[in-house]
Amino acid sequence: MADGTESPRISPSPPGAAAGAPPGSGPASGEDAYLERRTLRRGSAGPLLLTGLGVAYVVSGDFSGWNFGLAEGGFGGLAIAAVLMGLMYTCMVFALAELAAILPTAGGGYGFARRALGTWGGFLTGTAILIEYVLAPAAISIFIGDYVESLGLFGLESGWPVYLACFILFIGIHLWGVGEALRFSLIVTAVAVAALLIFAFGALTDFHSGSLDDIPVDHSALGASSWLPFGLLGIWSAFPFGMWFFLGVEGVPLAAEETRDPARTLPKAMAWSVGILLVLALLTFLAATGARGAHAVQGAGNPLVEALQPDGHATTLSRIVNYAGLAGLVASFFSLIYAGSRQLFALSRAGYLPRFLSLTSRRKAPYLGLLVPGALGFALAAATGDGARMLNVAVFGATISYALMSLSHIVLRRREPGLHRPYRTPGGVLTSSVAFVLACSALVATFLVDKDAAFIALGVYAVALAYFALYSRHRLVAAAPEEEFAALAEAEAELSRD
Repeated sequence: MADGTESPRISPSPPGAAAGAPPGSGPASGEDAYLERRTLRRGSAGPLLLTGLGVAYVVSGDFSGWNFGLAEGGFGGLAIAAVLMGLMYTCMVFALAELAAILPTAGGGYGFARRALGTWGGFLTGTAILIEYVLAPAAISIFIGDYVESLGLFGLESGWPVYLACFILFIGIHLWGVGEALRFSLIVTAVAVAALLIFAFGALTDFHSGSLDDIPVDHSALGASSWLPFGLLGIWSAFPFGMWFFLGVEGVPLAAEETRDPARTLPKAMAWSVGILLVLALLTFLAATGARGAHAVQGAGNPLVEALQPDGHATTLSRIVNYAGLAGLVASFFSLIYAGSRQLFALSRAGYLPRFLSLTSRRKAPYLGLLVPGALGFALAAATGDGARMLNVAVFGATISYALMSLSHIVLRRREPGLHRPYRTPGGVLTSSVAFVLACSALVATFLVDKDAAFIALGVYAVALAYFALYSRHRLVAAAPEEEFAALAEAEAELSRD
């Protein structure tokens, strides 16, 4: 086959030997044995657990990170950026819901792009998603360490022992089983969401509209005003921080192979997740800036606690929110480890990455897909201690994947209008086109915020692409679900041409 897919036998088969063949049509025992050692536990997740997973990916971003966008765009600039990024995520989630219902596999975005954009498109998308889901947990482990130290828990200080404990403890829960892992994630996420609602109620009682635009105006900036103190360009610079209210929710489809009735469950869970996140973003943003002032919280490592302590003295409510912030970080750390392991599992199972990484345990957990990224994340956290830089690298990878996944929806709608779609995106191609344009804009905005992080991500990309171009693209596994789905489309296209 032209894209180099092959049967999962020990020795590579000739090009095209297994292209488009249904499972079991070639050397059945070899294919069956290969996939049997790479299976996940089916039916472990329902709508509630998946909705909790979608919120868990993101909830730590409500507690910190978004406020640094105030230093880029002021209240008005960040508000507009958050609205546009909220629109991007909403449109993208509806597009991904359609794609996930068509192809409910662990490959998620890689599988969608593989069908629409070929092997190169699939690898580019999957690699971008991996960059996001490997770097983000590493960054969050550092933030967890900072919280543990600031709260004085057990007298611990932020450093590699805390980071290591996070990875060992939470990867251990994932190795125990996906059902147990998702239930733990749901409980911790519920605590964090409840704390956000309590915070909003407490902070809004001290809301002052005059506090929203108290950042000094840079009169040299084009279009500068009290609402846009850094001018019109500040809106664009605030895009990456507006994303922090939603970053990661697109990972819900990665749970497809472990979901009950995924064609129905995934779209519902994704819609509920993004709806909850939109409400939380609005409440958090307005309450924090209105209670304390945009200028006071713009550089705070813990903006919600800062908003509740105008005189610098801790209150009962601020302590509750402070502890809940740790719960939010744990929820996002825990769920992002899950997402990264499933994306790595799918890419490895299909041969894009070394195949041994997709082996699963007796409890159907991709143990190497959990342990290898975990070891890498811990090493990065311990070696650099720079959580903000790693998050910026993760955002860069995320924006690339968003653009490619949205483009995949557009291409499949145009090229395969007759494809069976159990769920259809409201607005169709217009919806995914809005997501595509905004994702491209957000990608460019990452260079405005942190050029070094963007170039680091590009360097990682270059190494990965070299591996794919020189080695793995000639050794893909045709029996993998995402590859088989794409091969069927190619076979149908050849028949129609004949």
